[in-house]
Amino acid sequence: MKEIDLRCGDALHLLKALKSDSIDLIVTDPPYNLGKDYGNNHDLKGFDEYMKFTQDWLREAKRVLKPNGTIYVFMGVRFISYIYDIMDRELGLFFNSWIVWHYTQGLGKTRGFSPRHDDILVFSKGKDFLFNLDDIRIPQKFYRERNNMRGANPGDVWEFSHVHYSNPNRQNHPTQKPEGLIARMVLASSNVNDLVLDPFVGSGTTLRVCQQLNRKALGFELNPDYVSLVKQRLNEPFQGFDSIDPRMERIPNDLRDATIRKEYLNNHIDWFLKHHPRKIAEFEKLVREKYGEILDINKKISPQEKLF
Repeated sequence: MKEIDLRCGDALHLLKALKSDSIDLIVTDPPYNLGKDYGNNHDLKGFDEYMKFTQDWLREAKRVLKPNGTIYVFMGVRFISYIYDIMDRELGLFFNSWIVWHYTQGLGKTRGFSPRHDDILVFSKGKDFLFNLDDIRIPQKFYRERNNMRGANPGDVWEFSHVHYSNPNRQNHPTQKPEGLIARMVLASSNVNDLVLDPFVGSGTTLRVCQQLNRKALGFELNPDYVSLVKQRLNEPFQGFDSIDPRMERIPNDLRDATIRKEYLNNHIDWFLKHHPRKIAEFEKLVREKYGEILDINKKISPQEKLF
């Protein structure tokens, strides 16, 4: 587990205290300015005030990023286009991706379409950005020898369930993000021992993910009650990430060659499920049903790996 530095205070003030070119990756879920109650503050500013606040913290975020660093910013539909414009035209960041996080449950509407996604803007400081594709591949639907056995690029539409209120990992925070969602960003855009920053910590998901993926993490949070909540969360035993892309559970069809099938199945858990120990028994059952193989799970993943 790596060093986690959690600081209580205003994000913009704390950002200004950081050295330039010192952060490998920024992953953050800033206030959407939709009037949510965050305990000691309400997320509701005038338009111009909110734009000024956004410009100021993003300018500092660009300054502290390393030349090959990347920033992921969650944002709601009302302000996403304005924030894209700030990052692209005003700050001159390099556009990387526009990710759509699709979820199955959300606000219900009787007039107009019910929203079922959040947007995530991904910009890098320059064209030479870090991207670890092999760490985030997903299993192929059909095995093809000409393709990478490790799997395919997950694309820019990601499906992860919300952290429902019945989930034991649910925190007392209105906008908690799934760990599996954040883990993909951290794995893709940082390396072990890198420093990851979240200027708006909230429920602490980014810090918790970095803790388990052997990254250093620095987080800022305005509400001292949430700081206490996150500290408690970081001290809890890790039982696996609380969400998973359902495609990571699938076993490719057409693995008819016994030698290739054995090689693939011997790697599947390490590639896709080592941070999701609750899914391993289901995987073993699917392998048995699809290919008649009986796996010795204990040989493939140690008790230590099952947790971390």
